[in-house]
Amino acid sequence: MSQQQLRRPQQQEQEHKDPIKYGDVFNVDGDLASEPIMPRDAALMQATENQVLGQTQKGGPASVMQSAAATNVSAGLVGRGDISGKARDEGISVADSKIGTTRVITESVGKQVVGQFVEPYVPMKTPGSALDRDTITIGEALEATALAPAGDKPVDQSDAAAIQAAEMRATGKNEIQPGGLAAAAQSAATKNSRTMGDFQKTTLSDVLADAREKLASDKVVTREDAEGVIGAEIRNKADMTTTPGGVAASLAAAATLNQNKSSS
Repeated sequence: MSQQQLRRPQQQEQEHKDPIKYGDVFNVDGDLASEPIMPRDAALMQATENQVLGQTQKGGPASVMQSAAATNVSAGLVGRGDISGKARDEGISVADSKIGTTRVITESVGKQVVGQFVEPYVPMKTPGSALDRDTITIGEALEATALAPAGDKPVDQSDAAAIQAAEMRATGKNEIQPGGLAAAAQSAATKNSRTMGDFQKTTLSDVLADAREKLASDKVVTREDAEGVIGAEIRNKADMTTTPGGVAASLAAAATLNQNKSSS
């Protein structure tokens, strides 16, 4: 058997290897679904996210597209300067709209939506350092969640992630505190995932009832705190939305009240 014959199956495998397409990672159809994700598509989405939102969304479409495009380039299936027909002809867009007290971010390639995020709206008025003493702390906002209707909700991974983000912002430490709120929330989420009946599950109220006492330290809720907690919660939910009256919503409401007080 010749060297040429030995290489043939490998060459055929490479020839039949397909690049990652939009339909492989996004819920899209039609021509876009069959388009390979190109490096310039990803760069355009990142630039548009940064322009409209001020940052690249963690776990958002730009991040997913960058990963897919990098894989396609590494495999030699697309060129570094390539752009898809849809992105070139129909463009890439990011829309940030406010509906009542809700913020809706919609990201599209051409006419098809590749990502939509629904979160509480936190207006930007004054920096956190300008807030006065008569304000709501992270611990108080978490306790408010326990008293809200959402307090009866069984703790899941999105709640645990949001509580962890809130605790880290309250304490200023980038680690889970042993015996703290985040540890209790993670334990509850893990236990709940293995428990069948809701009546046997640990609720947000169970974890957050005495939040201020369980926090090693506390601080006033700022817009930056709320946005960090919102991001943590939606990244861990399949529908990319926050729980009404849940942890992220409570932090967002507290941040808004604090900013309103500071500007009055």
